[in-house]
Amino acid sequence: MGKVAVSVLSSDLGYLADSCRMINRSQAWSLHLDVMDGVFVPNLSYGFPVIEAISHYSEKPMDAHLMTVEPSRYYQRYKDLGVSWLTVHYETCPHLNRDLQEIRRLGMKAGVALNPSTSVFLLEQAVHYADLVIVMSVNPGFGGQKFIPESLEKIDRLSRMRKEKGLGFLIQVDGGVNANNARILYEKGADILVAGNYVFSSEDPVAAIDAII
Repeated sequence: MGKVAVSVLSSDLGYLADSCRMINRSQAWSLHLDVMDGVFVPNLSYGFPVIEAISHYSEKPMDAHLMTVEPSRYYQRYKDLGVSWLTVHYETCPHLNRDLQEIRRLGMKAGVALNPSTSVFLLEQAVHYADLVIVMSVNPGFGGQKFIPESLEKIDRLSRMRKEKGLGFLIQVDGGVNANNARILYEKGADILVAGNYVFSSEDPVAAIDAII
């Protein structure tokens, strides 16, 4: 059985509490927060006030994916808001080892995300500091995009790297996930699938989550 991280970015933010309650009663592994700054990616999402509101309703671990420049400025703030898993982008962290160690020092699980065009081999010297690696299977910035097929090979390579190095980091896949591709993603080595648009566009979001576990 796999794990599903439900992204509230695709929900109706006017009914955020209801979305959190739906996720609470589902088999979702976490509530996924897509934080965008309009600089690293061409879109803005939500900031600390919204995350704080979510924290009051969510009974699931909060899994924050920072698509932002200079993410280290706010690590302590995310910890204070109750975030359990904090992921930064390889492309925005020139001192990635230090960033991952700092996130861990603060008591959170540390993750690193890779854009579709970024090779997994660039993580060779830092991956042992990571608890989670996110393979972006769409270009970050918007929900509802189609899955990039080349991501399958990338997941497979990352899974083999994990085995060869004897490491225990989790592999999360983010972008274009649905019931049609979930099985092959798990077979390639994914542990967690991020789903947003697929879940919230469904007539029965809880059943949609079940379909990709």
